[in-house]
Formats: sequence, C-alpha cells, structure tokens
Amino acid sequence: MKSIKFIIAGILFGIVMSKSEAISWYRIQEMFRFQDFHMYGIIGTAVVLGTIATFVIKKFKLRDIQGNPIVFTPKEKSVSRYLIGGTIFGLGWALTGACPGPMFVNVGFSYWAIFIAIAGALSGTYVYGAIKDRLPH
Repeated sequence: MKSIKFIIAGILFGIVMSKSEAISWYRIQEMFRFQDFHMYGIIGTAVVLGTIATFVIKKFKLRDIQGNPIVFTPKEKSVSRYLIGGTIFGLGWALTGACPGPMFVNVGFSYWAIFIAIAGALSGTYVYGAIKDRLPH
C-alpha cells in the first residue's frame, strides 16, 4: 500500500505523455528532422521545471521520503563523457522513436513492437553495468 503514490504518479505521467503526444513516433521523427517545434517545447518545459525543482530543493533544504537530506554531488565535467553518452542515447531515441519513459506508456497503448526497444534498452543497461568499471569516467 506504500507504493500507491508511485503508481498514481506513473499513471499521471503516462496520461501527460500520451496527451502531449510525446509517445508518438511521428512527433519524435519530426523533431529529429527539425520539422516541428512540438517536442522541443515539451523538452524545454521539462528542463525549466527541473531547474525550478532543483532550486527549490536546494533553497529549502528539502528531504526525501525517509527524511534524509537531498544532496546534489557535482560530477566530473568531461566533454567526451557527455558527447559519447548523448550520441548513443540520441541514436537509440532516433532509431526507435522512443525514449525510456514513454516506451512503457506505449506498452499501455498495446504497441507491441516497443518490446524490441525495451529489450534493447534493458540489454544496453545490463552491458553498461557489467563493464562500467572498465570505462573511463
């Protein structure tokens, strides 16, 4: 019963993703072809909201659900790290027409071909976990 708020948040996320058409393969392809601003508006809104949320968390020293302080640890700024990771993520996104969150919303809409993309995403995550200690970070 403790997880009900997460289930509700997931349902609301799915509704927002579907109503905003962020799960649409056609919308994603339009974005990568620079034919429509729709997805850039959604992503921009998410960046602004994330920035505001981070500011509020830091300003008011908010705590997580267990009462622990939320701490942001700075990461090493390496151009190659972000260039390589962003390229891999972007290629997967462009080729499948879905990023991780909306992939599961597509399952809810019975788009069964998305299971191929989910299998690829899970496989990639597993491989990264297996070799991450040997990668330059």
